[in-house]
Amino acid sequence: MGTTTGKAEPAAGPPKSDRPASLSPSRAADFMRCPLLYRFRVIDKLPEKPSAAATRGTVVHAVLERLFDAPAAERTAPRARAMVPGEWERLLAAKPELAELFKEEGGAPAPERLAEWLTGAQTLVEQWFSLEDPTRLEPAERELFVETELESGLTLRGIIDRLDIAPTGDVRIVDYKTGKAPAPQYSGEALFQMKFYALVLWRLRGTVPRRLQLVYLGSGDVLTYDPDERDLLAVERKVQALWEAIRMATETGAFLPRQTKLCGWCDHQAHCPEFGGTPPPYPLPTVPPQ
Repeated sequence: MGTTTGKAEPAAGPPKSDRPASLSPSRAADFMRCPLLYRFRVIDKLPEKPSAAATRGTVVHAVLERLFDAPAAERTAPRARAMVPGEWERLLAAKPELAELFKEEGGAPAPERLAEWLTGAQTLVEQWFSLEDPTRLEPAERELFVETELESGLTLRGIIDRLDIAPTGDVRIVDYKTGKAPAPQYSGEALFQMKFYALVLWRLRGTVPRRLQLVYLGSGDVLTYDPDERDLLAVERKVQALWEAIRMATETGAFLPRQTKLCGWCDHQAHCPEFGGTPPPYPLPTVPPQ
């Protein structure tokens, strides 16, 4: 397996203050899946091509967030479906480069491809109404940015899709997934993300969330998990150990690639030693590994 190391001389590269100083669930998942991918995204900040699937997820999340702006009685499936084209146009205005997703190789527009994609997004939105009833929900928060600093000094942050608070004060963290629910043996990554959010909220508010809920629109599944303090303390230990590994890799520049079934969807194969590529020069000062 190939490795990537930076130069030992600390003369070049950004100052130490530019080193990663916080951790989110997605970046934690990147490092656990492939440390080199973490480096490419967080340290090198290599560009990645937009994908139709990820863009569809962004549009669907926007619809499910903004639907709650309407009175409860008006939160209907037809209304949500009708919101999809408008949310796409809003996103396109902010990121015009997304138009490339729906063009032919020669650059000509492909309206039939866009129409099919919009229909797929509308289908996912409609699926939600078979899983939850928005007329009976009044979220306390939507797209909630959360951040806390652990006693060690590590900052954890993330964005929670929806936070529900019952009259009893019980808290439910809800996350929408536009894909299909994983088989039970592969559900660990998704649950880690939710426990990460629960840990941040617990440290912020002093109360363990009552329920974690994953809503899979692609398969029509709802997965729930009720954490306790022991769960969240275990997550905290895992996050601290993970951060220590990231810190050491950042100091030495030694981010190891790790082949998985997801490599076929990676934008960075040209820079990956596992595929005969060469990483760009490491942009941070390094120290020799001990």
